[in-house]
Amino acid sequence: MILVTGATGNVGRNVVAQLLAAGRRVRAVTRNPDAARLPRGAEVFGADLAEPDSLDGALRGIERLFLFPRPETAEQVLALARRRGVRRVVLLSASAVLDHDERNLIGAMHREVEDAVTASGLAATFVRPGGFAANALGWAPSIRAEGVVRAPYPELASAPVHERDIAAVATAALLEDGHEGAAYQLTGPHTLTQLEQVASIGVAAGRDIRFEEQTPQQARAQLLRAMPAPVVDSLLHIWARLADPEPEPEKILPTVEQVTGRPPSTFAQWAHEHSEAFR
Repeated sequence: MILVTGATGNVGRNVVAQLLAAGRRVRAVTRNPDAARLPRGAEVFGADLAEPDSLDGALRGIERLFLFPRPETAEQVLALARRRGVRRVVLLSASAVLDHDERNLIGAMHREVEDAVTASGLAATFVRPGGFAANALGWAPSIRAEGVVRAPYPELASAPVHERDIAAVATAALLEDGHEGAAYQLTGPHTLTQLEQVASIGVAAGRDIRFEEQTPQQARAQLLRAMPAPVVDSLLHIWARLADPEPEPEKILPTVEQVTGRPPSTFAQWAHEHSEAFR
């Protein structure tokens, strides 16, 4: 049996569905089983990565583990997994681990979890996506209410990757041999500015959406409603660096197709699939 932590997240939910489609038995961990709405066939288990002991029952009989990153408890969770007989772990990490800027807290957090996985001695695969296409869902409330996106740096460019493609790489690493020791950096198939992403969403949702550029200070005040100040400041620092007048463009990588055998989904496809969220 395969255990999926973070099973109701954007990636974890897709991992559960893809493992079930492959005919595998799946135990899905969530803090709130009653609200999980996971695919039929998954064994839903109530536990919390913040409380490692709560995973003891979930790990019994598990050989392979999809691990959602939580640095505060990663060492304890992995030690418990090893004691319970887990042999392989696939970690949802991030390409930010490759950025050693000391102000990149996201990269530091993911490096901490990767180090814990390495120290555990378990056979491991790191899945390192760049920006998720699903991050655009953060614009959905203002698009629905006002037909507007407010954000800094309209020309900031990235290659957003579909959460289904991230899950497909993770699923391959869970099911197939030969992925042990790999670190798969993932991108989408195209680089898009924020303005171009908003335009794609407008086409998919069938509505006009305007972009109102915020100052970094305005963006900080907005983001502080949902995130701790250190994370907000780290994000703004990263965005400012990427929005430099002469940034080095994000390199488009073939990893998704190399691992899964099919090309990654475009942002336009993602926007079409999620169009109801923006109407």
